[in-house]
Amino acid sequence: MAATSSFLPRHIGPSVSDQTEMLKLVGHGALDALIAEAVPAGIRMSGDMDLPEPLSENEALAWLRAWMSQNTVLKSFIGQGYYGTLTPGVILRNVLENPGWYTAYTPYQAEIAQGRLEALLNFQTLVTDLTGLDVSNASLLDEGTAAAEAVTLALSGKPKGKSIFISDRCHPQTIDVVKTRSEPLGLQVVVGDWEEFDPASVDGLFAVIVQYPDTRGRIDDFSAFFDTCKAAGAVTICAADLLALTLLKSPGEFGADICVGSSQRFGVPLGFGGPHAGFMSCKDALKRKMPGRLIGVSVDAEGRPAYRLALQTREQHIRRDKATSNICTAQVLLAVMASMYAVYHGPEGLKAIAGKIHSQARRLKAALVSGGYAVEDGAFFDTIVVKTERAEELVAAAPEHGFNLRFIDGSHVGISLDETVANADIWSLCRLFEIPSADQAISGNEWNESLQRTSGFLTAPVFNSYHSETEMLRYIKRLESKDLALNESMIALGSCTMKLNATSEMLPLSWPEVSTIHPFAPASQTKGYLEMLTQLENWLAEITGFAAVSLQPNAGSQGEYAGLLAIKRYHESRGEGDRDVCLIPVSAHGTNPASAVMVGMKVIGVKCDERGNVDMADLIALTEKHRDKLSALMITYPSTHGVFEETIGEITEIIHEAGGQVYMDGANMNAQVGLTSPGLIGADVCHLNLHKTFCIPHGGGGPGVGPIGVAEQLVEFLPGHFSMEDKTHAVCSAAYGSASINTISWMYIAMMGAAGLKNATEIAILNANYIAKRLGDFFPILYTGKTGLVAHECIIDCRALSDQSGITVEDIAKRLMDYGFHSPTMSWPVAGTLMIEPTESESKAELDRFCDAMISIHGEISAVIGGEMDRVDNPLKNAPHTSGVLCANEWSHGYSREQAAFPLPYLRNHKFWPSVSRIDNVHGDRNLVCTCDSVQAYASI
Repeated sequence: MAATSSFLPRHIGPSVSDQTEMLKLVGHGALDALIAEAVPAGIRMSGDMDLPEPLSENEALAWLRAWMSQNTVLKSFIGQGYYGTLTPGVILRNVLENPGWYTAYTPYQAEIAQGRLEALLNFQTLVTDLTGLDVSNASLLDEGTAAAEAVTLALSGKPKGKSIFISDRCHPQTIDVVKTRSEPLGLQVVVGDWEEFDPASVDGLFAVIVQYPDTRGRIDDFSAFFDTCKAAGAVTICAADLLALTLLKSPGEFGADICVGSSQRFGVPLGFGGPHAGFMSCKDALKRKMPGRLIGVSVDAEGRPAYRLALQTREQHIRRDKATSNICTAQVLLAVMASMYAVYHGPEGLKAIAGKIHSQARRLKAALVSGGYAVEDGAFFDTIVVKTERAEELVAAAPEHGFNLRFIDGSHVGISLDETVANADIWSLCRLFEIPSADQAISGNEWNESLQRTSGFLTAPVFNSYHSETEMLRYIKRLESKDLALNESMIALGSCTMKLNATSEMLPLSWPEVSTIHPFAPASQTKGYLEMLTQLENWLAEITGFAAVSLQPNAGSQGEYAGLLAIKRYHESRGEGDRDVCLIPVSAHGTNPASAVMVGMKVIGVKCDERGNVDMADLIALTEKHRDKLSALMITYPSTHGVFEETIGEITEIIHEAGGQVYMDGANMNAQVGLTSPGLIGADVCHLNLHKTFCIPHGGGGPGVGPIGVAEQLVEFLPGHFSMEDKTHAVCSAAYGSASINTISWMYIAMMGAAGLKNATEIAILNANYIAKRLGDFFPILYTGKTGLVAHECIIDCRALSDQSGITVEDIAKRLMDYGFHSPTMSWPVAGTLMIEPTESESKAELDRFCDAMISIHGEISAVIGGEMDRVDNPLKNAPHTSGVLCANEWSHGYSREQAAFPLPYLRNHKFWPSVSRIDNVHGDRNLVCTCDSVQAYASI
C-alpha cells in the first residue's frame, strides 16, 4: 500500500483490491502477466526510466515554488503583442480555476456543451464586432500562427502567384512564423515598408499583411494601400489589437479581407507566452475555408435554437490531404475567459479601459517631450518609441525601477502601457528618464477623426447585462451547468485520453511568478522558468527515448508540423531535398496527412489489414516504389485501432533502410510510458500531447501543448525563435509556446516518478481490457492483438446491431447523455463504431457504471430488434431527453417517462440534464448564424 502522502493512489482510479477483481475478469492473476501478453516483448524496456524519486503533492509544490521564485516579477512595458492585464476575480476563480470549465472536452456533442458554445459564440461576436468583418472562428492558437493560417486561407483561393508581402512593422514573431510556414510551400515572402511597397512590382502577389497599431505603436490608415493591393489581386490581412479597436476604426472599415490577432489582453495572463486565444475574422465569402472551429446556431428537436460546431469542424478528418489547415484544436478555455472579460466589462467598460491606457500614454509622451526626448512621430494608442542614444543603458536600468522596457536598437526604446498601469508607474518611468513627474492624465486622442471609431459594438444583451459580480457569477454558473465535464463523469474518448487533471497540478497557474512573466523578459529574470522548462524537456526526452525535446509547439497539430519540418530540413541538409513522399496508414488521424501537405510533402496512403494493422505487403511495395523519394512514414503506436502491432520494429527498419525517417504520432503515448518508447521502437521524431498523456486539461477544446522529441540527427532542426540564439523556423509566437501550462506536466511527472508513470500505463491498459471484457458479450470488440487483448483503448462494433435495429452510433451517443455520460469517440477510425479509452484515473465503480449504461442501451436496442419498442419512437431515437420534455403536460411516446429519464437506479441519486434536445446538424449548416445579435433574432423566428 502506498504511503498516504503519495500522489500515486490519488491519480490511479482502481484500488489494489479492485485491480485484483478486474484482473480476474480479464483472465490474468497479476498485472505483470497482463502487460506481458498485451505489449510485444520485442519493444519492452529492459530497465526503468531515469527520473527522480516521486514527490508528494506538498513537496512538489514547494519545489516548484522555490524554482519559480527565481523569476523576477516586474511590470512589463515590453509590449510587442503581449500585455499586462487584470483578470477579474470572478473569472479567475470561476472559469480558469474551475474544473467545470477546464476539464470539459471539445464540444462535438453539442447537446451537453451548450454553455461553452454560448461563451464561444460571445467570443466570435466580440471579434466580429471589433474587427468589422462578417465571420469569426472560435479561436486559434496565437497571433503568429493565426497570421500564417490567414496566408493559407488566402492561398486556398488558388491564386496564380505565390508571393506575400508582410510589413516590417509587424511583430517580429509574426514575421518569423509566416516565413516558417511559407517556405515549405514555395511561397516568396517579401518584408518591407508598406508605404514604399508597390503591389504591382511583385509578380504573383496574392496576400499582404500589416499590423494595426504596428509593433512600434504607430496607427495608420491602410484604406488606400489596401485598395491598391486588391487591384493587384491580393487578399488584405490585418493583424490588430482588439482592445485598441474599441477606440479605433475597425479593419473591416478600411478594407481588410481577414483580420487576425490575440485576445490575450482581455483578462488572460501573460504566462511567459501562453496559452492565449488567437483569433481570425474574415469576409463572408471566405468563411467556408476559414480554419479552426466556427460556432453556429441550429434548432433542436423541439424547434428551439441551439448552438453547435458548424461547417468545417474537424474538416481535416474528412478532407485529409486536401485540407487547407491541420488545426484540430483551439484555445477554448482562454477564449472563454476573453469573452467573459468582455461580458463583465461591457462595451463602455472596455472603452474606459482602453481610454485610460491611451490617456496615460499621452501623459507619458508629453512628459518625455518636455524633458527633451524625441518621440517617434505618428498617431499611437499605447506604445511610444523614444529616440535616445542611451537606449541600452535605460533598458538595463529599468528593472531597478520595477519594470522592463523594450530594447529596439541602440537608439530606440519602446514603452507599451497596459491595463495595469497606475500613476506610480508613470512617475517611475519619469524617474528613469530623469524628467519631472508627468502632469495629470490627458484627455482626447492622438489620432485624427478618420481613424476614430464611430461604429457601435457589443450591442447584444449579453454584453450589457452582467456587470455586477453577483450577476456575472450567476451567468458563469448557468453556462457551466449546461456542460458535462470530468467533474461530472468519465469521458471515455478513444485517442483523447481524458484523465485526471489534479488540483495540485493546476494550482501553480495562478502564482504571479508563473502567470505575469512576459515571454520576452530578460533571461536573468526568468531563471525559474528556464530551469523548469529545461528539466521538463529532459524528463520528456528520457520518457520518449529521444536525444532532445522542444516545448515550443503549442498544440498537437503544431507538433506534427514541427516534426515533419525537422525531417524535411534534415533531408535538405544532406542534399536530398527531393525526398517528398510521406507514407501514412489510411487509419491515421486526419491531421497527419494535412500536416504532411503543409510542409510540402506528397501523401501516399498505406492499406490496413482486416485486423487494423498496417498491411505489410502494401507498405513494402509502396516503399520500393517511392524509395528514391521517400521522406517519412507517419504512424500511430499503439495503432489507431488500439492495438500493439507486432510488426512495428520491422516497419521502422523498412523505412530506415530506404532512407526515410519515421514520424510517430504521440496520440496513444498513454499506452507507452514506462513500458516502451518511440525511440526504443525506432521512431526518429514524435510529438506528445501534453493535454492527453501528461495531464494538461482539455479546457473544452484547448489549451494544448504538442512538444516534439527527436533523435540525434534531427536535434539541430528543432524550432528556433528570434528571441533565442537560433533565430529561424519558429512555429509559434513565443519561444516556449504555452509555457505556463507546462507547470502542470512538471508537477505530474515530479509526483509520479518512473514507477508511478509505468503503473499509470499498466492500469490504463487494465481498465481498457476490463471494459472490453465486460462489453464484449454485447458489442463485438473490433480489433485485438494476437493474444486477444487491446492496448489502452478498445473499439466496440455497433454495425450489426444498427443493421438489425436502425439504431446508429449517433443514437447511442445521444442516449448516453440520458445516462449522464459523454459518448466515446464516434465512427472513428471505423464508421459505425465507438472507440473507448477509460484512462488510468477512472475507478472500477465508474467503469462499471459506464458499462452498465452501455449494457442497458444494448437492452434497449434489443427491444427495438425484438419489436418491443418502435423503430422510430424509442428512447434512443428521441435522446437526449431534457427536463422540459419530461415535465411537459403531454407525453406521446410509446415508452414511459421513467424509461426516458431514469433507465438505471443510480440516476435517481444524481441526474445530469441535457439543456437541449437533439440538434439538427443539417439545418445548422444550411442556416449558419454566428453572432449573438443574430441569435436573438433567430430565436424569435
